[in-house]
Amino acid sequence: MSETLPPCPECSSTYTYEMDALLVCPECAHEWNASEAETDATEESVVKDAVGNILQDGDTVSITKTMKVKGAQSALKAGTKVRNIRLVQGSGDHDIAAKVDGFGQMELKSSIVKKI
Repeated sequence: MSETLPPCPECSSTYTYEMDALLVCPECAHEWNASEAETDATEESVVKDAVGNILQDGDTVSITKTMKVKGAQSALKAGTKVRNIRLVQGSGDHDIAAKVDGFGQMELKSSIVKKI
């Protein structure tokens, strides 16, 4: 067996095996198409803000509209600056992780922020 199979995209297990046209992970039972995995690896996800500017790790952004925060006494107001953002995958459509002054660690949607 000269070729090596890619690790599982769900749990990163290296024990993947082929079953017909699919790759299978024996640890988490995730199945995926090998040809789709190759194209996904070559595509780089680009995160854009509400205006269309490309965001990167470490950028400073501002909130574009006031939003309620579950469990907090006050709302996160429009114009609040958020420094040193990190772009993350997962958690639905929340693709920014950052520490917001007065609220703590939060995940934000890129559609409600604007790059400064």
